[in-house]
Amino acid sequence: MMMLQADSLHIKRANRAALNGINFHVNSGEIYALLGGNGAGKSTTLLSFLGFLKPSQGQVRVKGIEVKSNIAAARKVMTYLPESASLYDHMNAYENLKYFLQLAKRHVTESDIQHALNRVSLNQDSWKIKLRDYSKGMRQKVAIALSILRDTDILLLDEPTSGLDPAAIDEFHALIRDLANNGKAILMVTHDVYGACQVAERIGLLRDGQLVGEFSSHSDAPIDPQIVHSAFLRNK
Repeated sequence: MMMLQADSLHIKRANRAALNGINFHVNSGEIYALLGGNGAGKSTTLLSFLGFLKPSQGQVRVKGIEVKSNIAAARKVMTYLPESASLYDHMNAYENLKYFLQLAKRHVTESDIQHALNRVSLNQDSWKIKLRDYSKGMRQKVAIALSILRDTDILLLDEPTSGLDPAAIDEFHALIRDLANNGKAILMVTHDVYGACQVAERIGLLRDGQLVGEFSSHSDAPIDPQIVHSAFLRNK
């Protein structure tokens, strides 16, 4: 099932073309990575699906819903994980998760929270420590746990491995691969060529607001990072 769709999407920001007619889709059970340098249009694409930026031409759809005509319904089926999640420093991991899940009207048990924190490999000794004493990588794990507990059909991830060490990045990739295998649609934006090739079925290469290339895995073989890296440098 097609979960996310951008059709001839044009968006202007500060009187310049941030996106210039891009087309792509993300299916249920698929990880799609948008790859590009700073200013390529990656985060703009995510914000358009969330309804924060309106197309000047074209459209974006979420589970068949045209976002600009029903923003609330579209947002209800998505969880957005920004690069720097807005969590409360004066609360611990448990308190942050409970608070934001209450805002989302999502009922979870203590066991659900424990399971999510274990899934993101956050050390149990830190669960009750205030987030002011967390590293960036630890904060990101709490945000990822929140995304899991929201249990929406679609995950939008903006540089989700920022601040994570190599071992934690591998754990994160395994986690979202498991989520996709269970039917979640995942759109991830990143500038990490090798990470994108490791985890995504398809990669869209953005440059100056245009989709200049798309790469797909075949027969369970991952996308070749050397091919994507060469294309990334050619289009930088």
